[in-house]
Amino acid sequence: MRNSTSPSVNAGSMADIAFLLLIFFLVTSMIPNDKGIARNLPQACPPGADCNIPIKKNNLFTIQVNEKGEIMANETPINIDELKANLKAFIDNNADKTCNYCKGEQFAEASDNPKKASISLSIHREAPYQSFITVQDEIAKAYFELRETYVAEFLKTDIDKITDEQLKNVQEAYPFRIIKL
Repeated sequence: MRNSTSPSVNAGSMADIAFLLLIFFLVTSMIPNDKGIARNLPQACPPGADCNIPIKKNNLFTIQVNEKGEIMANETPINIDELKANLKAFIDNNADKTCNYCKGEQFAEASDNPKKASISLSIHREAPYQSFITVQDEIAKAYFELRETYVAEFLKTDIDKITDEQLKNVQEAYPFRIIKL
């Protein structure tokens, strides 16, 4: 009888090769570093303090996004392209005439001044996420443009050249106030 042996492949090192390939792909692949939306959330109310400060109706700009992504500003349907202009007009209104850098129309129905202007943002839980991002972007653009104008006209400098003290002054002139009712 002939001694017949079938040829075989030694598979002992296959696990080692697979492990090395796995390590190679983990080391060479890039992991995305998503940061999200940079917002400073309000601090918790300290114990014993009254944090329920009433806001006059004219100092509150309400934005609501329904489940279809449609936007309502102060209970009026609005297009996203109009939101920034409406926000700027509301924030920079100067109804109480105490703001010497504001250029608003001084309507009694809009904010007294930028330091008292608040924005209430309400998003339906089934609204498209893109709607939320777009509304946030429009709010940020409105504040950025108002602050940029303040730097150019009131501080008489370029926005890229302001000092930390001037930046603090700009942020106090146009404070970013988003509240939840």
